[in-house]
Amino acid sequence: MSSSAFRSVLLLAAVLVAACAPHAPIAVPDPDPTYDLLIRNGRVIDGTGSPWSYADIAIRGDRIVRLGRIPAAEARDTIDASGLVVTPGFIDMLGHSERRLLRDGRAISKITQGITSEITGEVSSVVPVVPLENDEEAENVLLTWTDLDGYFEVLEGRGTAINLGTMVTVGTVWSAVIGSVDRRATPEELAEMARHVDTAMRDGAMGLSVGLIYAPGSYASTEELASLARVAARHGGVFRAHIRDEGDGLLDAVREAIEVGERAGAPVHIHHLKATGPQNWGRVTDAVELMQAARERGVEVTADVYPYPAAGTGLQAVLPAWVHEGGREAIVDRLRNPETRARIRDDLVTGRGGDWWINRAVPGPEAILIASVSEDTLEHFEGMRLSEVAEARGVEPVDALLDLLAEDEARTSAVYFAMAEEDVRTGLRQPWVSIGTDGGARPADHTVEGSPHPRVYGTFPRVLRKYVREEGVLTLEDAVRKFTGLAAQQAGLDERGVLKAGMYADITVFDAETVADRATFEDPVQTAIGIEHVIVNGVPVLRDGTPTGELPGRGLRGRGR
Repeated sequence: MSSSAFRSVLLLAAVLVAACAPHAPIAVPDPDPTYDLLIRNGRVIDGTGSPWSYADIAIRGDRIVRLGRIPAAEARDTIDASGLVVTPGFIDMLGHSERRLLRDGRAISKITQGITSEITGEVSSVVPVVPLENDEEAENVLLTWTDLDGYFEVLEGRGTAINLGTMVTVGTVWSAVIGSVDRRATPEELAEMARHVDTAMRDGAMGLSVGLIYAPGSYASTEELASLARVAARHGGVFRAHIRDEGDGLLDAVREAIEVGERAGAPVHIHHLKATGPQNWGRVTDAVELMQAARERGVEVTADVYPYPAAGTGLQAVLPAWVHEGGREAIVDRLRNPETRARIRDDLVTGRGGDWWINRAVPGPEAILIASVSEDTLEHFEGMRLSEVAEARGVEPVDALLDLLAEDEARTSAVYFAMAEEDVRTGLRQPWVSIGTDGGARPADHTVEGSPHPRVYGTFPRVLRKYVREEGVLTLEDAVRKFTGLAAQQAGLDERGVLKAGMYADITVFDAETVADRATFEDPVQTAIGIEHVIVNGVPVLRDGTPTGELPGRGLRGRGR
């Protein structure tokens, strides 16, 4: 090699090394120096897992147009982020706001956590249109849409502070075609369900989801799930599952979800990875090993978690599976019939109850907290443990449970102290695990709705406080990656989740030293602190910790659209 050629090689190597070295973002020249919003002087964490760096962010319209050290420029609005962390907007990987946002689009419980987008549709979905039996969330909401485009038109017309993407669910297509009946689908029925899935995917659903501990989704077999997931996969959709068993059958349930994805050719996402029941604590490690082995053989399997050792679902989940057939009205009829009630009671006492009953998921009635009721005459039980309800009524806990469900028409929700803290940490540590609240948007009003799970108000700030700042389970950069870049990847949101020019301007600004959840099991309706500014599609929806009332959110459509 000649000396001149050698010098050229050295020069090229030096350029490549310099290009790969860590550095602050370089501002790309912008021909228009006027911006709608300029965020200055923040510690930027871009959502990829890279270390933070100081940078300014310029927004025009709904997009980030420039990121780096931006010299003096004209801006219609400026946020000084000195001393604060600036990140992509947080993405809630499992919410239940599809109908709640139609009642109140402000999404206070979401934006005060830094959430700018939510993915919904776990057990039921907005399409195909099937009125829900247990549908307090749809109160005063007219089901005026006939397809997903129509739902998004209604959502955006009413206004929403956050973006919302949704799945189509097995439970809803099963209800639309078969009803709440536990049997195998005929070939014609399966084909009709597949048409519903295909239509939803063409309209922008992000994939197929199923709640396999909830009727009627629980009635679907592995083969039927794979057949429907195959339709979603043809449109680039994911298969998401609340798996069939999170207790004694946890590992078999994980295997089933993986099998469905493999047979369908779809990515697999498992909701709120956990192990319920003291006898199963520690088995999240075994579940992680199964999932990691699947990943190593080429199956794209991921999960989400919420950072609490307690679950939340309907109180009727404690009932045996046979009681659920026919829907909520059938459940209530069985509870009020002396003969069937006696059979239900016997099943519970002898250990043949549902997944959440005593000695299966929780150690005793003191580990079940009544979260909310629908009947005004029962409101005094909200926030009480089942053991306390039984004592107040002078009956056995099993009878207090059955009485409460019968009187409340099986609309009661509960919190179950069923999991171990170390399992929560194990889930959080996995690089392919994102975060979901498993809760719908709510106002910051104690008088509105019962006593929800604290995750509704505190999930993301709790991760930042407890598992980043106090315990060091995650670095700040990795927590943000889970909230943003990873979640966007799992949801198929190609233009959100990362801070860079050209991306949608969904941005969260917070104080890493003070951000914290305040919601507790005893007093859950408390918004988080430390989230200072939240921008959705370029518009501030939270400013200096206070909601602005702006509703710039949009419907998010999947890749199949």
